[in-house]
Amino acid sequence: MSKEHHYNTKIIWTGNQGLGTIDAGAYQRSHTLFIEHKVDILCSSDTRFRGDASKHNPEDALVYALSSCHMLWYLHLCADNGIVVLSYEDNAQGIMTENIGGGGQFKEVTLYPKVQITDASKIEIANALHDQAHQKCFIANSCNFPVHHQPICSAM
Repeated sequence: MSKEHHYNTKIIWTGNQGLGTIDAGAYQRSHTLFIEHKVDILCSSDTRFRGDASKHNPEDALVYALSSCHMLWYLHLCADNGIVVLSYEDNAQGIMTENIGGGGQFKEVTLYPKVQITDASKIEIANALHDQAHQKCFIANSCNFPVHHQPICSAM
C-alpha cells in the first residue's frame, strides 16, 4: 500500500513597483517562498527573464531538488550497506531549452557527485549505489527528461 505525503508552500509576489503588470518592464519578478516553520526564501526569475541575480530562481531550484534528493538517498543507501561517507559534493548542471515565442523545458540534468569514503575496497559498490539512489529519487522519478549521474569516488 502506498503512502501519500503532502507538501504545502506559499508564495507572495513582492515585485509590484506601483504600476502592477501594466507592461513587462514595469514590475519585478521578486517573490518570497514561505513554508511553515522554515526560513523564508527570497526568489525571482532567472536574470535572462528579467530576474534578480541575487535571489533563487525556479530553474536553479529544480536542479537543486534533483541533486539533493539523489544525495539523501545515496547517503541512506551507503549507511545501509556499511559504506562510511566522509564527504559528498555535487556540481549539478541542468540544460533548459527555450522555445521560440516563449516557454520551454529542461532537456537534461547531470549530477556530478564527488564522494569520499573510508574504505578503498568499497569504491566499486559505492559508485554502483548511485544507480539505486537514482531509481529511488522521488524528484528524478517525477521528471520527463533524463537525469544522469557521473560519480567520482575516492577513499581516504
